[in-house]
Amino acid sequence: MFFVYPAPAKLNLFLHITGRRSDGYHLLQTAFQFIGYYDWLTFKLSLNRNIVYTPLSNIPKERDLVYRAAQLLQKETGYSQGVELSLYKNLPMGGGLGGGSSDAATVLVALNDLWKTNLSVVELSELGLRLGADVPIFIYGHAAWAEGVGEKLVSINPKEAWYLVVMPPVQVSTEEIFSADELKRDCRSITIADYIEGKGENVLEPIVCRKYPIIGEVIYWLSQFTLTRMTGTGSSVFGLFDTKQKALEVLKKMPTPWKGIITKGYNESPLQDYLSKSKDKILK
Repeated sequence: MFFVYPAPAKLNLFLHITGRRSDGYHLLQTAFQFIGYYDWLTFKLSLNRNIVYTPLSNIPKERDLVYRAAQLLQKETGYSQGVELSLYKNLPMGGGLGGGSSDAATVLVALNDLWKTNLSVVELSELGLRLGADVPIFIYGHAAWAEGVGEKLVSINPKEAWYLVVMPPVQVSTEEIFSADELKRDCRSITIADYIEGKGENVLEPIVCRKYPIIGEVIYWLSQFTLTRMTGTGSSVFGLFDTKQKALEVLKKMPTPWKGIITKGYNESPLQDYLSKSKDKILK
């Protein structure tokens, strides 16, 4: 019997870098919202302790976030059984949609559910932070204002708008962007009230667009129709719309080499919604 769980994408509705810690991690302010676009993971429980997983890329599984998440939960809880894992990838790598972090979070949340290890959201988030700064938001499961390295979360409820998300055919290296000399690391801190009033931007856009000109082309094109931002370090770019129909009208005008999707924003993670529908998780 297989169990299937989604790993949803996120958008950074804005992104400021406010400083840098002594260990090299950047301090930030951002607002996260989920969208209806997913990777999928399947789980088959086993009686032995083996974690069976073949990464989609060529990296060793010991460096793959899916495998590491399962291994970490098993180690920290002392759980005596194993699992066979498969990942079905839709979210682009290097796309700024949080795919790898979301995959890791779904493994932690799903196995905590299936193995009955009964860790709290706080405990799972602490494990997730050891895997990556964006992992906790996917465990937290609600749209959030984030500070610190992304782990200090406060629930917010931005408008659940419709988005046209454009995914240029490039992968952006997060490490490359955050290590750039020209990165602005001293943004003035803003408040949630400031954000609601419309303040905030993605301060990484100028650097990313210089290094990957096609992303600048996407931003320029989409901004002719609506408020447009890059999510995370890119490469994906999103435009905000009041209705699905308006988003579809712009999608029809999109240059053909680019890939775009229409999706709704969600303040509750689709993973949390999925967890409440246990009968839908089973593939026999």
